[in-house]
Amino acid sequence: MVRGVFITVEGCEGTGKSTQVQRLAEELSAAGLVVTIVREPGGTRVGERVREVLLDREHVDLDPRAELLLYEASRAQLVREVLLPTLAGGGVVVCDRFSDSTTAYQGYGRGLPLEEVVHLNRFATAGLVPDLTVLLDFDPAEGLARAVSASGADRLESEDIGFHERVREGFLHIAAAEPERVRVVDAVGTPDEVEARIARLVREIPVLDAVLH
Repeated sequence: MVRGVFITVEGCEGTGKSTQVQRLAEELSAAGLVVTIVREPGGTRVGERVREVLLDREHVDLDPRAELLLYEASRAQLVREVLLPTLAGGGVVVCDRFSDSTTAYQGYGRGLPLEEVVHLNRFATAGLVPDLTVLLDFDPAEGLARAVSASGADRLESEDIGFHERVREGFLHIAAAEPERVRVVDAVGTPDEVEARIARLVREIPVLDAVLH
């Protein structure tokens, strides 16, 4: 594998992203691939500190523009420190959220100008685009109930249901605009059922299909 593979997993709150990221990484590792799991915001020492600020419920007065820039700062550090070196070395990266989340949450959810959000995404990622984005789709109200009951609500989970419905709409708009990259997966069902749906998509990447079969 000359150039690595970059897979992102996206979705609203409570869709089971973290579970599926872990399962996918385990499947790829079992096939002999070198797999790195990262999350956004986070994934680096700086990024994890930024994550604390972004998810802390004490920061309810955080301006949407400041929120956007904090996400982009965390992402820029992750790209330079982890993603680009790992992919250049031929590794596989599975990322729990990436720039599509910023478009969905800060663009559609917060109502910030989409063209500005997309421009900042491109700047922070240095043009890096995932080879495959798995979008786990689930009813926002049910997802919130699942997420909050599991861990208690963070700052974003505490937003009203209208916000989360706009986020879901945003994700679906992104998928409709980029159907070859962004593949929508029904997140209803058992973790095993959802995992099987994702596995079929991953095998559409030629370099991974050759290894997984």
